[in-house]
Amino acid sequence: MSPLKDFFNTGKFKALVALAVLLGGIMAWAGANGRLASAPEQILSAVLSPFQKGASAVSGGVDGLLDKYARIDSIIAENEALKEENWELQDKLVEYDRLKAENDAYRERDRLEDDSPEYTYVSAFVIGRDPLEQFGGFTIDLGTLDGVQQGDVVVSDQGYLVGRVLEAGPASSKVMTILQPGSYVACVVSRTRDTGNLNGNSAYASDGRCVLENLSRDTLAQVGDQIITTGLGGEFPADIRVGTIEEILPEESGRSSIAVIEPGADVNNVKHVFVITDFETAYGQQAEENQTASDAQPES
Repeated sequence: MSPLKDFFNTGKFKALVALAVLLGGIMAWAGANGRLASAPEQILSAVLSPFQKGASAVSGGVDGLLDKYARIDSIIAENEALKEENWELQDKLVEYDRLKAENDAYRERDRLEDDSPEYTYVSAFVIGRDPLEQFGGFTIDLGTLDGVQQGDVVVSDQGYLVGRVLEAGPASSKVMTILQPGSYVACVVSRTRDTGNLNGNSAYASDGRCVLENLSRDTLAQVGDQIITTGLGGEFPADIRVGTIEEILPEESGRSSIAVIEPGADVNNVKHVFVITDFETAYGQQAEENQTASDAQPES
């Protein structure tokens, strides 16, 4: 078989024939519709159209990607501006909370000073608590530079006894609460005038309670009676409210009674207190008068 005959039997030849027939058909259709002059252009357009669409898609994708990268700097700058604005708002909110707390404290101080003008109060915020401290002790943000001294009496916003300053540093002080065993305070039952010693007790401290010890065995005190300080000894002002009697129990010896006291202040959770830096008591006045009289006596 000759090479030429072999070529006629190949798939390539058949494909060329089919293409020639197709082109002939297209030309005939174009002539019949008056589009013969533009037929080559249309054929070329049809052939190139898929490639043009692909190139357009690639070009559009690249343009979109470039646009996104161009906006990155703008987005980063916008995020930084929003962060800075958020920080400023947070600072303003903190400042607002501080001013509100201080204003509330000033109002409470004015009220306390109206009720007890013989006392000098300074406002203090609780800034620290020891999680291992089981008797509610805490640290306040005032110290000796603010006029606070060891032994100063500490009360709540409502004027209830909280404790006293145990240690005073230059800018902060540690407070021992009335829940601490050994924090003796001379007190009296307001209604019956029964006297006793307010003291902390480890059996009740976890519930925020303390006890009034050495009540008389036949006391007439009852649940709900108010407990106040007597001022005896001059270490605490008189008539500072402490709390109410929750329960009355006999002591182990049977010779006296113990009253379980619910303090008027939530000792374990107070966030703001007042420190009484100066006060006058009948005991102090009497001691001063005795000293004055002693100094006035002529030497023998």
